[in-house]
Amino acid sequence: MLRNVLIILSLGLLISSCIPKKELTYFQGEPSANKEMYKILNEPYKLQVNDILDIKIKADNETLVALFNQSESQTTGNIGQVSADQFYLSGYTIDRHGNIRFPYIGEINVLGYTEKEVREKLEIELAKYFKDLDDVFITVKLAGIRFTVLGEVANPGPMVLFQNQVNVVEAIASAGDIEITGDRKRVTIVRKQIDGTKKIMLDLTDIDVFNSDSFYIQSNDIVYIEPLKQKSWGTGTTGVQTFTTIVSVLSFVTTTILLAKTL
Repeated sequence: MLRNVLIILSLGLLISSCIPKKELTYFQGEPSANKEMYKILNEPYKLQVNDILDIKIKADNETLVALFNQSESQTTGNIGQVSADQFYLSGYTIDRHGNIRFPYIGEINVLGYTEKEVREKLEIELAKYFKDLDDVFITVKLAGIRFTVLGEVANPGPMVLFQNQVNVVEAIASAGDIEITGDRKRVTIVRKQIDGTKKIMLDLTDIDVFNSDSFYIQSNDIVYIEPLKQKSWGTGTTGVQTFTTIVSVLSFVTTTILLAKTL
């Protein structure tokens, strides 16, 4: 009777603790019939608080340009090896009021503006210093998307991708992909907004995730991967691991019973 009970319990534990393939496979199903699957957001990125801008000015009058490019030497020393730390030290960080502080111009509000709109604002301000603005070349670039990945990933922590757009798949891939114990159906994005904190849930096993309004993350987002219940059980994530655990438990129980009978 005891043997039968142990066998039934072992089989139940083996079946329930193994992670099925369906839980590990990304983008399952067929594309939606609305023909909008895999869409790419064409809207330009709008700047947020704590974003960092890389602004460069070039003109024939190098002496005058140098006044506005005081930090340029800090980022041009190692071409091709520009890091997030260099941008933090030499770039223009958007403060909590949505402003950047530009040399000789002062504070400029850029919150909610695109890179192009910021460039146009700078051109208007710089027209006060340059006789012919046609000879002035201004570049305004976002110094990467900053975000944090936590939970069941290979390399959790803060990340910076030097792109204008970053989707949730790229964010997770930069953290080394989701571990086998991670829940791909419950990928949480925590986003700080002016009116409070927003929590977004995405299912990466569903092909329709590409059509989600939140498929592209925003700067300063936190991406959290929940653990599967199998991890908390501690029985193993594969059939072999679970079988080994069950054999060990059964051996312990059997040995205990035998010792109890001999006493």
